[in-house]
Amino acid sequence: MSSSARTGQTQPSGASGVITVPSTVEQLSPSRVKITVEVPFAELKPNMDKAYRDLASQVQIPGFRKGKVPPRILDQRFGRGAILSEALNDAIPDLYNTAVTDNSLSPLAQPEVEVTKLEDGEVVEFTAEVDVRPDFDVPAFDTVEAQVDAIEITDEAVDERLESLRARFGSLDEVDRPVEDGDHLTIDLVARKDGEVLEDANVTDISYEVGTGRMVDGLDEAVLGLSAGDSKKFTSVLVGGPLKDEEAEIEVTVKKVQVQDLPAADDEFAQLASEFDTIAELREDLKRELIQTGRVEQANAARDAVLEAIIAQVDADVPEGVLNTEVEARKEQINNQLAQAGLTLERYLEESDEEEDDDEDAPKDVESFWADTEKRAADALKAQMILDKVADDREIGVEQDELTQFIVRRAQATGVTPDQEVQHMLEHNHVSEYMGEIRRSKVLDLMMSAAKVTDSNGEPVELANLQADGSIADPAQAAAEADAEVSEDEESAEVIEESAEEADAKA
Repeated sequence: MSSSARTGQTQPSGASGVITVPSTVEQLSPSRVKITVEVPFAELKPNMDKAYRDLASQVQIPGFRKGKVPPRILDQRFGRGAILSEALNDAIPDLYNTAVTDNSLSPLAQPEVEVTKLEDGEVVEFTAEVDVRPDFDVPAFDTVEAQVDAIEITDEAVDERLESLRARFGSLDEVDRPVEDGDHLTIDLVARKDGEVLEDANVTDISYEVGTGRMVDGLDEAVLGLSAGDSKKFTSVLVGGPLKDEEAEIEVTVKKVQVQDLPAADDEFAQLASEFDTIAELREDLKRELIQTGRVEQANAARDAVLEAIIAQVDADVPEGVLNTEVEARKEQINNQLAQAGLTLERYLEESDEEEDDDEDAPKDVESFWADTEKRAADALKAQMILDKVADDREIGVEQDELTQFIVRRAQATGVTPDQEVQHMLEHNHVSEYMGEIRRSKVLDLMMSAAKVTDSNGEPVELANLQADGSIADPAQAAAEADAEVSEDEESAEVIEESAEEADAKA
């Protein structure tokens, strides 16, 4: 294990700014250091005084007013060690943070702190071992190349969008005839096993479109030819609930038969459903919407592809302890979600495999699933290290209006008011987290603007001034729309700005 040391000057908690406290950093490995801080006892006086005040305000000792108990009495009653412990708990976090700053370290986890010397009245020494961001080189952004799928809008895709629009303006008309393919039914389903009704496998008044095959196998064949009021029994395998994959006798009762009456796809429908005069114009607009949606998906894919390309070129490993912590957290979250859904991981993978047969990269068994989880965690942490390093090296900061816009977007996404999001941020100490996200996003934008991104047809991908809806605006228009979005609610913006100032001060 390699080991090297360097020193810095750490400002003690509560110090006047004249006296400094030396700190030493020993490099235990490329991604782990040991910080040693030695503090003259006199520099802990503000923390000792605070510890005495806090204890005096909490206890009642006969002969003394509350809060006015002398330190020597508190030492006698509770022991000097308790006061020292409280003072150190108060002082060490600030001393550690300052040592980290003075020595230009980037911790990735909480430190393991140990008080190694405590000479009452003389000196205090503590060490802190912590995983830090290792040193590495990031490739020049303009050397990065990435490829994404081309946007291909087929006539069939436009037809599907048009059919969905026609369905919104269509109606369901009840008919008095036997069921045919494509009909819309209202049905009851009762499942039995060995003649006993399975209470957890029955539904009533459920809507079903014949031919979609989205319920139990054999249902489409069973209902064909039935009329309203008719029933039929068939055998099938249950597809959900606690009895999933159990074979049972299913009885279906048709209660209503309806056909969908869609308006003709003509100029009259175009005038009814849109601002266009002709169906050709409407189809062209639907195609434009599909292109815009495709641009957004393409831009998201490009961001992922560029970051993946940079990750592949960076020679650095995530510290093992940091990775293990992240993997365990992800495992716990996944297991909790599965438990809430009443699923085991094996069952979840089976169902996913059935639904995503075309996804060759999807994990097929438990072992490969957890291996994929660990790889995703490692890639995410490595990406975070890279983005943070670039932000630090380029001294990328966060402006107040950027924090304001970030809070507005989060509030819109979570369905709360901006001032409620601000209160959540402050109450849960998310200030540094939010600012970190903003800085990383700014770095990724820099990477995107410099990297060469092409589609699968070899054409360059237009990413400049891409709007959230997939349209492309000129720079002046984009800036104007951004300003209008932020100032939409002046009262909320004022609350956010005031809170942002407080957040900046805390950060």
